[in-house]
Amino acid sequence: MGSPSSTQDVFDVRKIRRLIELMNDHNLQEMDLRQGDMRIQLRRASDPVAGSLPQMQPVLAPTAPAVAPAPAAPPAAAEPVEDPNTTIIKSPMVGTFYAAPDPDSAPYVKVGDPIGRDTVICIVEAMKVFNEIQAEVAGMITAVLAENGEPVEFGQPLFRVKTA
Repeated sequence: MGSPSSTQDVFDVRKIRRLIELMNDHNLQEMDLRQGDMRIQLRRASDPVAGSLPQMQPVLAPTAPAVAPAPAAPPAAAEPVEDPNTTIIKSPMVGTFYAAPDPDSAPYVKVGDPIGRDTVICIVEAMKVFNEIQAEVAGMITAVLAENGEPVEFGQPLFRVKTA
C-alpha cells in the first residue's frame, strides 16, 4: 500500500460516488477522510432550486505539500510573483471557475476584499462536483484573473493577493 499511487486512490471518481451513496444511505451531513497527505471533505448542502433536496459538495484539499522531487507548495497553494508582497493563487484542478456559489449570489471575493487562509474564494467544478477553493494565504485581493463560468486549467492563475 506504500506505492506512490496509493495517495491518489482516495480521489477515484467511483470511490467518491460510493462515499456519497454511503452518506445518503446513513443520512450523514459531513464526511472528512484523509489518506497519506491527501484529504477529501464531503459536505451536504441545501439546493435552493430543488427545494430541500440535499446535494453533495465535495471539497478536495491537500493537507500537506504533495510529494515532489523539489520542495514545492501544494498545487492549490499560492505562489509569489515578482513583488515579494504579492501572491498568485492558482487553480488546483482542471474545471469551470465560478466566482459565486450560484448565479444569484454575490461573488465569494472581489478586488479589495481581505481574505484569510481558510476563506473560500471560488468554486472549481470538475465532473459535476463543485469544489470550494480556499485561499491558503492571508491578504487582500488585488485582481481576479479568471472569468466566471469559463474553463480553467490546472495551475492557471485565478487571483492576485497582496500579502503585506
